[in-house]
Formats: sequence, C-alpha cells, structure tokens
Amino acid sequence: MVEHQGLAQAVEQLANCRQHDPYATLGPHALPGGGHVVRAWLPDAERVDLMLQGRTLAMEAVHHPWLFEREVATDPGSAYQLQLQRGGIHSRQHDPYSFRQEWMGELDRHLFAEGNHHHIWTRMGGHRVEQAGVSGVQFCLWAPNAVSVSVIGAFNGWDGRMHPAQKRIGGIWELFIPGLGEGELYKYEIHSRHGHPYAKADPYGFHHEVRPATASVVAENRFAWGDEAWIRQRDGQNPLEQPIAVYEMHLGSWLHADAAQPCVEPDGTVRAPVPANDMKPGTRLLTYTELADKVIPHVKARGFTHIELMPVTEHPFEGSWGYQVTGWYAPTSRYGKPDEFRAFVDRCHQNGIGVILDWVPGHFPKDSHGLAYFDGDFLYEHADQRIGEHKEWGTLIFNYSRNEVRNFLVSSALFWISEFHIDGIRVDAVASMLYLDYLRPEGEWLPNKHGGRENLEAVNFLQQLNETLFHYFPGILSIAEESTEWPGVTQPASDHNRDALGFNLKWNMGWMHDMLDYFAMDPWFRQFHQNLITFSMMYYYSENFMLALSHDEVVHEKSNLLHKMPGDDWRKFANTRALLSYMWTHPGKKTIFMGMEFGQRGEWNVWDDLEWDKLQYPEHQKLMKMIDDINALYRSESALWREDFNTNGFQWIHCDDNRNGVISFMRRDEKSRRWLIVVCNFMPNPHKNYRIGVPLEGWYGEIFNSDAEIYGGSNLGNLGGRFTDPWPMHSYAHSLDLCLPPLSTVIFRHSHHGPD
Repeated sequence: MVEHQGLAQAVEQLANCRQHDPYATLGPHALPGGGHVVRAWLPDAERVDLMLQGRTLAMEAVHHPWLFEREVATDPGSAYQLQLQRGGIHSRQHDPYSFRQEWMGELDRHLFAEGNHHHIWTRMGGHRVEQAGVSGVQFCLWAPNAVSVSVIGAFNGWDGRMHPAQKRIGGIWELFIPGLGEGELYKYEIHSRHGHPYAKADPYGFHHEVRPATASVVAENRFAWGDEAWIRQRDGQNPLEQPIAVYEMHLGSWLHADAAQPCVEPDGTVRAPVPANDMKPGTRLLTYTELADKVIPHVKARGFTHIELMPVTEHPFEGSWGYQVTGWYAPTSRYGKPDEFRAFVDRCHQNGIGVILDWVPGHFPKDSHGLAYFDGDFLYEHADQRIGEHKEWGTLIFNYSRNEVRNFLVSSALFWISEFHIDGIRVDAVASMLYLDYLRPEGEWLPNKHGGRENLEAVNFLQQLNETLFHYFPGILSIAEESTEWPGVTQPASDHNRDALGFNLKWNMGWMHDMLDYFAMDPWFRQFHQNLITFSMMYYYSENFMLALSHDEVVHEKSNLLHKMPGDDWRKFANTRALLSYMWTHPGKKTIFMGMEFGQRGEWNVWDDLEWDKLQYPEHQKLMKMIDDINALYRSESALWREDFNTNGFQWIHCDDNRNGVISFMRRDEKSRRWLIVVCNFMPNPHKNYRIGVPLEGWYGEIFNSDAEIYGGSNLGNLGGRFTDPWPMHSYAHSLDLCLPPLSTVIFRHSHHGPD
C-alpha cells in the first residue's frame, strides 16, 4: 500500500493514465493503526457503496472525486462488490483490484524472457477464467516500454482511465476484470514514455472484429474435434515418403455468395453477412461453414491430398492477399468465428485432406492498431530502418534478436498446429528474412557482425522454429518459399552446416521458372532450350523440393497458366496438360493454384470469383478430368512419391533428344519394387516408331496418356501398351517401339505377364 503522503501522487497518475502499479493503491489494504481500507477507482461515478457481508456501506471520495474509500474492520479479500450510480444508472460489480493472483508465474516469465515459452498463448491474451469463484477475463500483455497500460472496451466506454493494468517483472501487464465474458470487445490503451496514447489490438488475441473495425474479441475454444485418427496417422509417418499434392487457394476469391442469400451460422441463427468488397457489389463472402460445404467436395473429387490456404491469419486489407498480418493468433473473422474455422479443418481431415497454412513471419504492416511502435517504442521491429523496414512493401521487419519477439512467432506457428490442428505451414518470403540487403540499394543496409549480408538472427529464428515444431509434431510439413541457393534449407543445423534451416520441404523456384519459360516458347525454339526441362535434376538432391505453380505466377500481367502457352486453344490445352502431367511424374511434392485445375483463362483477381462458368465448356471439363486421373494415379503408384528424395527413385533413360523435344525416365520405389516409365513429347507433332531402351523385357502397359480424347487430346497412343523388342538401346538390352502423341506425357507400367 502507498503511504498517505504518496497517495496524492498515485491518484494523479491514475487520473492521467500514468500509473503502472494500481494494486498499490486500489482494492483492500491494511491500515497502519489496524483495520483495512477498500479503495475503488471509478471515474465519473456519482455514488459508490461497498456491498460486504449483506451490508451496504457508503464509500466516500476523500482524496479525489474518482477515488472512493471505505474503512472496514477486517480484510474483505475479494468477497465484496461495488454498487455504483453513474449518469442515473445503477449497477453492481466486483472490484477488479481485489483479485491479485499473479497470472504469469516466475517460470512463465523466465521462459518467455529467454524465448522458449512454446505455449505462451496460454498466458498472453484475454482468457476466460475464474478467480475466487468469480468468472471474468484475465488480460495479459507484453509492453516493457509502456508507462501505463489500460484495458478498454465497450464495457467501460473505451475509457483508458477505468481499468489500468498492473505491471509485473519483465514488462508484463496483467489485469483480471470480473464479469466479462465471451464476445467482449477490447483493446489495450498504451501510454508511452513520450506522453502519447496508443489504442492497440491484442497481439495474442484469438479473435478480432470484422474489418474495417479493429478491436479484439474475447473467444473460447469450445470445439469438439473428431480427427483423432487423422492426427495419430499423420504424426506416425514420415511425410516425405507420402504422396503430397497441394491445392493452393485464397478463401475470399474462390467463390462469393449473393448478398441477399442468408448467412446462417452452424447453430441455425442468421447473422449479418460480410460484404465481399467494393469491387464486387451485391455479393458477400462465404463463411467457413459454407466454404467447407463447397471447397472440400471439389478438392476431394480432384484427388488433392492437401489444401494450402493463403494467409487466414487476421489482416486488415484484402489487397495484401493476407500477407500483411495483424493477428498472428486468430483466423480472420471475415469468414466466421475461430470454432467455425476449426470445423473447416476437422471436416477436411475427416475427408482425408490435410490443411497447410501460409504463415508470414517476415514482416508486418504499419496499421496503427497493430504491432508497429507497439508500446511507444521500437518493440517488435528494429529502430534502424536499414534493417527494420521493407520500403518496397511498406512493411516493418521483426527484430529477431529479441527473445520475446522470436517467442511470439515460434509460439504462433505452434499455436496453429496445436489449437487448429493445421498439418503444416508454408513460410512466406524466407529469402527476405535471410539477407540483410534484400531489395535494398547499396548503402541502405547494415552488414552483420562479420561484415556479411546474412541475417544471423533470422537464421537462428528459423532454426528454432523448425526444431520446436518437429519436436512436438514430427509428421507436419514446414515448407520454405526460398528463392536463393542458401545451403541446407531442408536440413537440420549441425556442425557440418551451422546455417541449415531445418525445414522439411522447399519450393523449387528454379524448376518453376524454367518450366514456365520453356512452355511459353514457340515449340520450334524449344529444341535450343532442352536444358530448361532437364536442368532441375542436376541439383535436385541438394534439397527436399516441392514443385509449385503458385498464385505469384498468375498475377501482375503474367497471365494464367493456360494463357502462358503459345498457339491456338488446342495447343494451349495440350501444353497445359503436358506440363502438369510432367510435374506429377517429376520427383518432388506438388502444389498448384486454384483455377489451374480447370484452365482458368484470366489472371487471378483477389476481388473476384474463379471463372467457374468455364466449366460449361468441354475443353475445361476434360482438363479437370485429367487432373482427377493424374492425382488418382499419383496416389496409387508409390513409385511416383515414396522415393522423391532418394537417388534410387529416379533415372533418366534419355534426356538429350533436343531435336524431337523428347525426354524419357524411370520412377522407382525400391520398397514395393514398383517402377514406371515416363515419356514426354514437348513438340506439337507426333513421333511414330520412337524407340527407347528399357531394363526388362515384357509388356509395358500404357496407364496414362495426357493426349487421350477424354482429356481433350488427339487420342494418339499405343493401343494399351507395347511388348519389348530384343533391340539394345540406351544401354539396355531391350527397347520399346512407341507412338508419342503431340505435346504429351505418357506413362507405362511393366508386367511380365502381358496385358490384363
């Protein structure tokens, strides 16, 4: 308790929102001469009574009009209430300052300070709890540079004078407010040492208002999961030895609903719809429940193993595609509530589909309610703009040298896997984190302590991230979008390579650019650039690669996949089929962006729907049929995935036939002794009597042909398969005489017994 002479100063600090220790003044306190006094801070209250043990005791404003006091004989603890009159309205409440239980314990603070509190979300944020049998919300925030922090919300008129929080060791601020419940809106009013107030959303908030509103919302996890078998199987196997075909999508532009269509919650209640955007008037966003009803059957029918969601972490601006995050612990409220997103993931799992979250730890926006200048100082970001800002993106860079900042991010990734059962993360823009000179002119970046361009602190963060994730969840995916030659992206750090990052997959950006460059050429020129389709195998085993044709390749006037291809419509579709089927037979896991599965013609537009109307035309239907079939074949043929990252899994037969634009290779699975022959013709003319060597004599059944009529092709092929001839070729004693359709990929499976 403050001494009498310090009470005036404490009251002045409370009145001016400069108090960091309200517990020293407010609540019950022992008096020096015996007895206790209860003090309540209630700005603008006209009358306050103390309700104690069935008695009503008037409280007086002795030292300040907002500070009400009453002496009592014994310590009342938390067993009293305050009855107050304000603006002619009477109300009764528990006194927040009578609940003083420390929320963040010594061990919690220690682990957080060293960056190793892996489940920090169980402490930070707003939590529905009980203290002394009274329910309410426990608030906890890290803001070490703040002079004072108040919890504000509709419950106190957004008035920062009402509920000042208590500062604890390590810059932690705590306050339990009794009587608050789920759905309560709140922010933190932070007063800086410079005298400025900031209203901030909760960095650890589990739910936030629908944009453009920015308050956090108290939320509880009430969801009952039904995916125990899925999780058990996932964490009991090596994902690199499984088929992985990923459907990347953006929830807000996959499909919209008519604004007049009712927006029904899972419990049957109708809620206000969320308008899509100003660019698509008369429409609304689908809810998580509606998306589950529509997306999951589509993805399941196509045979994809996973959905990758472009960021669904809360973000204020659609035009950022979700990559400028303000809520690292909350699914965006555009589509519904957190438990509704849990239900989306649960339904994916129960339909055999994994969920990958696009996660953004590289930068954050400058929105005033977010992390920027959070406590009136540079907290989450660097003070020096040469290492603290992406000027081209207009965003700020996390300060990875701060333990608490790394803890915030590592715990966020773990949170999504723990609380939402996400099956993996795709980490955005890893190269921007690794290099201090990324998109920076000479003289506008700072070297590391060794004089180099590597961001050593970011390297340590990524290593910590992956080590932590795989410690808890060995079966998940951690995928790096990394576009440089950084060594060991998918290897754990070791004495041999201290800079290895520990992901288990990396997007193969080189393969993607080579393929798109090659297929964009007029076929006559392809004979001079055969290396573009074969070069990937020169470096392939340096990392665990995922082949990706992502959203970045169908925006900013790059054209969608179909219209990158040269020629008339027939050739565009044939080239698209040839590329996608080559992708599915090339070593590595697979990712394509929504719309590619049926040949969307226009570029992706975040404000609009996919071009679902194109599916009324046969050529689009047939392309989608090919995706269905190649995915089914991919999942059934272990030779196409089990040994993706083992040199036993792939072998060229012939890759130097530049003039004809043909490559041939084998895919093998040593465990099952299964293997396939793949032959690709990337020229628009067929090759009849084309011979390749094969390792065994017998029958080679044609099990897939991208030129089949059912896929929109010319229907050339090999009449179900071919027997070998005893003619040596390509270092083998036997060979096949094949018909290679134009712009095609054909797959053969060996059998000693002839056709089925």
